[in-house]
Amino acid sequence: MHPRSRRWTEIVNTHRTTGGARFSHLAFAAVVATLAVLWAVPVHSQVVSHPRGGTAGGWRVIGTTEAGFQADHDGILVRGPFDDFRKIKFKVTGAPLNLQRLVVTYENGVPDKMDARHNIPEGGESRQIDLAGSGKRRIRRIDFWYDTKGLLKGRAHVTVFGMK
Repeated sequence: MHPRSRRWTEIVNTHRTTGGARFSHLAFAAVVATLAVLWAVPVHSQVVSHPRGGTAGGWRVIGTTEAGFQADHDGILVRGPFDDFRKIKFKVTGAPLNLQRLVVTYENGVPDKMDARHNIPEGGESRQIDLAGSGKRRIRRIDFWYDTKGLLKGRAHVTVFGMK
């Protein structure tokens, strides 16, 4: 056997006996690090909603989502024939919520950006928020940014209501 071939065989055999364990430790560390990063990164959730019809001047549910402690932004896609609203409001159950910013995007793609800055207690509601061009533009999407208060309080269930 050629001296280079002998050396190569020794390297391969050494890798098999010591490197395999080293590789499995590195693979395990990589998996743990990936899971830690995914857990720490803010998550954005999106819900598709189909609001039901009702009388003008009455509140109806546009959509519901769950605000967790890992996310800071949620969105509700509004679908259906009953998506013309003049006002919206938020109701929160399960945990308090600090509503910071709100963007309502209309059918024509024009976003209506609002600073909400409203602390909503558990079981409470936000103020009524008047929408620009009320009754004339159809809502396609509602995005809101928030932070939840207290890790031990659980998840906040957020329901968005609309008034025609």
